Amino acid sequence: MSKPNVLVVEDEQLMRSILRQLLENVGCRVFTADSAEHALEIFSHEDITATLTDIKMAGMDGLELLDQIKAIDAEAAVIIMTAYSSVDSAIAALRKGAYDYVTKPFVNEDLLQTVRNAIRTKELFKENRNLRRELDKHYSFSEIIGTSEALQAVFRVVEKVADTNASVLIEGESGTGKELIARALHYKSRRAAAPFLAVNCGALPESILESELFGHAKGAFTGATADKKGLFRSADGGTLLLDEIGEMPPTLQVKLLRALQEHEVTPVGASVPVKFDARILAATNKNLESEVAANRFREDLFYRLNVIEINLPPLRERQADIPLLAKHFAAKFAREQNTPEKIISKEAMSALLNYEWRGNVRELENAIERAFILSNDEIELENLPPKIKSGAKHNFEIRDPEGLRPTLEEIERRYIREIMTAAADDKTAAAEILGIDLSTLYRKLKRYEEI
Repeated sequence: MSKPNVLVVEDEQLMRSILRQLLENVGCRVFTADSAEHALEIFSHEDITATLTDIKMAGMDGLELLDQIKAIDAEAAVIIMTAYSSVDSAIAALRKGAYDYVTKPFVNEDLLQTVRNAIRTKELFKENRNLRRELDKHYSFSEIIGTSEALQAVFRVVEKVADTNASVLIEGESGTGKELIARALHYKSRRAAAPFLAVNCGALPESILESELFGHAKGAFTGATADKKGLFRSADGGTLLLDEIGEMPPTLQVKLLRALQEHEVTPVGASVPVKFDARILAATNKNLESEVAANRFREDLFYRLNVIEINLPPLRERQADIPLLAKHFAAKFAREQNTPEKIISKEAMSALLNYEWRGNVRELENAIERAFILSNDEIELENLPPKIKSGAKHNFEIRDPEGLRPTLEEIERRYIREIMTAAADDKTAAAEILGIDLSTLYRKLKRYEEI
């Protein structure tokens, strides 16, 4: 582990030497400055972990230096040194954001402990910042592939609501990526460092689901040999995703509604409710409004969950994203299998574009995995599942409405127009599908007066 960098600002040479020796003896790398101006120069060019500064100096004093350092780094850990007679100034420094103060003459160990605490606080700030950056890298929108306007609209909603506590209902067909969106909501929020937990409400019997959600007391039922917190409390400070919420039994819907209203749960076999602090997200592949109309889902619970609604479009409605997703999955399987990447032939891509994708992104991923395994250097039409191969694009009709053969340029123009329509006029996606540079597509569109 590298040494922490400590900046000592003191206009008396003897005191600077004493502080340098003290700090170097406990493993610090020490920078010294005889004025606030000199200190600012050092702070601007070095990665300073903590600053120890006298409050009274010629020229700029310690309080002004504190302001200047905080303007450079709001998380800077600055310790003020002052005489007993100037404690009021030290308190003023704390109000300005100083980490702490020490009074002269100081006890060596007390000063060193204050510096250690400041260093640890600064390191925690850094660790938290790095954690947020890492989480954002792994759970940013770059993990949700697509440039279609339908998907971009979803991203815009996520950006707006991620750092709130609002309940979000994520609706979409199976395989559209509802859990990915839920994770993006969590990892883009202030709750990112706390747990993200998920439960499939349709996969467990009612009695087990109740215990999983709300917990249970020891002896509540046969096999309950110890207290169990349950997911609501285990996700405390974080996020709980209730997946397939439309499958939740009516009796549990009542208990869930109360939990959301009161922010507390009563474990099975217990009589005293327990508070929790978890953000609740819900996901479903059903139309919950229809379920409410059919008396299969409580209307009051629906509105409690549906503060913010996110509808994920099916893959067939974001056709422009299919080539991007297909190439992403092909590259993913190449990495996993430690083999060279494989391109997807035009015939295979045409079939992918024309298929209905009832299983959405999950079905596309499975199809590409199968094709990758069965193919040689290139993913061909014959490597795709039989039901997808039938969607291969037929050749264009090469006669115009008057029965005349069109020119090659006219065939190209028709094809580009069709791809642009499939890509919802997204030129970047269209160029990707056509296998040409974006600049080339612009030139062709201009020539065909399609812009």
